[in-house]
Amino acid sequence: MTAQTSRERVIRTLTFWLRPAFALRCVSRFQKLVGFDRSMALAAGALAATVPLSILTGGILTRTGHDDTADRIIGRYQLTGEGADAVRQVLSPSSDTSTTVGIFGAVFLVISVLSFARAVQRLFEQAWELRPLSVRNTLNDLWWVAGLAGYLTVTGLVYGLLGRGRLQVGAAAAEAPVTAAFLVWSGWILTARRVSWRALLPFGVVGGVLSAVYAVGATVYLPHLFSSSATRYGAVGAVFATLSALFGAMVVTVGSAALGREVRDELVGIAGGERPPDDEIRREWHTVIDQTRSRWHTTRRQIARYRRPRGPDEP
Repeated sequence: MTAQTSRERVIRTLTFWLRPAFALRCVSRFQKLVGFDRSMALAAGALAATVPLSILTGGILTRTGHDDTADRIIGRYQLTGEGADAVRQVLSPSSDTSTTVGIFGAVFLVISVLSFARAVQRLFEQAWELRPLSVRNTLNDLWWVAGLAGYLTVTGLVYGLLGRGRLQVGAAAAEAPVTAAFLVWSGWILTARRVSWRALLPFGVVGGVLSAVYAVGATVYLPHLFSSSATRYGAVGAVFATLSALFGAMVVTVGSAALGREVRDELVGIAGGERPPDDEIRREWHTVIDQTRSRWHTTRRQIARYRRPRGPDEP
């Protein structure tokens, strides 16, 4: 195989995955999932579930001689000043505060965690067009909650061992396969095994890669976000910043679900011999370019007509 042939094959492959029809299908899938609204709902559910759980586990970690949740967040994102103080006020219990959970607190914690699990379950059911199971899938939801705790523990250890430098690229790269495996398992368990892991594999790969990219970006942006929010709103600003960070993570998750589903459908079509010919892909790009040029020329003519000086008899 010559170098020119290899280069042409690479170009055809990239053109195939980046062709307009596929991109529009991904956008349409994201819209069907009501992507941004669902991301905000997931972020709110994650916040309601993780903040009380973080306070509880933080108190337990402090008593056992380990850094609590607030110190781990401050260390991971290298927070300083008012941003670090706000995180400590929200997530670190004072030394004279009891970290035991009463009956009502335990009930609220279980409800909030299960509510978040069911929200993620509905994401998979709608992305893969499955019949909703709701509370009938509670046992699998509980398994997923346990898996989520394990995933957060593993990723925390990864960043503790490899989180070096400002961008923490090494830790993000090591986290990507862990995230991919967790996402595939999440889809499998939350759909009550109605979707095979092979069908979920594109979603896991896409989600792992995008999550790693988001993690690198978060290490740059979150310190500024926490600091500015804490300066304006005090300790409540840490909650706003956390919600913003969770929203970004959930947009990545929902977008990965939409993209992963479409990639899976494409792979099934390719396996069945439905791959469109190269000239069809080329025609799609030519059509998009021609439409863009036509709209650009139309816009320029309209602007020129509005800028043309009018005569004395023109209205």
